[in-house]
Amino acid sequence: MATPKKTPQGTWRIQLEIQGVRDSGTFPTKRDAEAWAQQRATEIRAMASGKAGTVKTLRDALRRYAEEVSPTKRGEAKEIIRLKAFEKQALPLTKTLDNLTTADLAAWRDSRLAVNARGSVLRDMTLLGSVIEVARREWGWIKTNPMRDVKRPQNPDHRQRVINGREIRGVLRSLGHGRGKTLTVSQAVARCFLVALATGMRAGELCAIQWADVKPDHVRLHTSKTGVARDVPLSGYAKRTIERMRGWDDKSVFGLQPQTLDSLFRRARERAGLSGFTFHDARHSAATRIAQKLHVLDLCRMFGWKRVDQAMTYYQPRASDVARRL
Repeated sequence: MATPKKTPQGTWRIQLEIQGVRDSGTFPTKRDAEAWAQQRATEIRAMASGKAGTVKTLRDALRRYAEEVSPTKRGEAKEIIRLKAFEKQALPLTKTLDNLTTADLAAWRDSRLAVNARGSVLRDMTLLGSVIEVARREWGWIKTNPMRDVKRPQNPDHRQRVINGREIRGVLRSLGHGRGKTLTVSQAVARCFLVALATGMRAGELCAIQWADVKPDHVRLHTSKTGVARDVPLSGYAKRTIERMRGWDDKSVFGLQPQTLDSLFRRARERAGLSGFTFHDARHSAATRIAQKLHVLDLCRMFGWKRVDQAMTYYQPRASDVARRL
């Protein structure tokens, strides 16, 4: 059996080679690394003996889900990366699904919480639970979903990072923002950022806007995180900023992919010597400002929230403001 080695980061890395097959993984504890190596060794030997494929394991479920289900989703690429990452974690991958227990999944949850934020662990639990549920409901590989009984970590506090004026100016300078025509990709990122601050649209939504979607007083979003199309009203400033993108791209307003937008924004922020906020925080900043002007239900429609409680984080009017409306 291979021996785990401690890394400078405090994690444990293990490498194994069995019958010509090599594999490796990094884990939060030595025990997790040894457990993974034992499971992987069992699987490799089963494959070599021709017994693999007679039973359906958790690894089988992960791979079939990546091949058949993930491609039907908007976030296919990122989800497949996460599914592959599961195979390097302390999961009983070679266990048949009908032998998978709540205790197995709880142990995996705890190993993840030791090195990851609650929000990340919650997202991973949701994805893994979906894999097992599809295997139960559609493939008939398992009778009950053991993830249903695994206690979920407490939801992390809602992020309310507001980007201040100094930070906005610093990022815009770093991107070479000006008042003339858009001449560079960095300038397109700058204007995309400004529209995000004005409207609260998400990065993916902004990148998907076509010129045909731009109306005199609003933008029509055909694809969104919630899967529901919506109209986003435009302020005068937002309309002028969008108009300055004319001539940059014939079809797409900003001519950007979400990955490019995120990468260039992060680099610009770092060049400006700033930290602690992301492009998505422009949405929080917009919601905080716009909540002072709109009724809570209008705020939900504009931002695409299905539940009123999502807006209540931002909608906190003073008693004096409410009194003036009575």
